[in-house]
Amino acid sequence: MLFEQVSKDIVAAMKARDKARLEALRNIKKCLLEAKTAPGAGDEVTDETALKIITKLAKQGRDAAQIFASQHRQDLADAELAQVAVYEEYLPRQMSEGELLEALRAIIAETGATSAKDMGKVMGVASKRLAGRAEGRAISAAARKLLG
Repeated sequence: MLFEQVSKDIVAAMKARDKARLEALRNIKKCLLEAKTAPGAGDEVTDETALKIITKLAKQGRDAAQIFASQHRQDLADAELAQVAVYEEYLPRQMSEGELLEALRAIIAETGATSAKDMGKVMGVASKRLAGRAEGRAISAAARKLLG
C-alpha cells in the first residue's frame, strides 16, 4: 500500500539525511493521515485516494513554484519543484500530448460528441478515465482543440 511505502521512504530519507526529500514525504504522510482520520474514512486510505492527494500536492507545488518564479524568488521555486519531483515518484507516468489526443479521440468517438457543445460529455468520461495520468487543464485544452 502507498501509505506504508511513504512511511518506509521517510525512514530511508532520514538515514540518508536528505532534508528536501524528507520534508516532501512528511507532507505526503501528513495529508494521508488527515484523510485517514477524516469522518467517514473508516481509518483507511485507499491507494486511489492517496494518488488523488499526491496529485493535488504536486499541482499545488507546481503552481507555487510558478508564482515564486514570477516574483523573482527562484530559490523558493526550486525548493517547491524539488518537492514536486518527490511527489511525482509516486504518481503514474503522465501522458504525452500525443497519447492524450489519441485517448480523447477514442472517448469522443465513444460518446458520439461532434462539437464544443458536447464538451461536458467528453470531460465527464475523460476526467474519470485519465485521472492521475493527465492534468484536468491539459485534458480540457486538448478536448477543446479536438471539438473546436
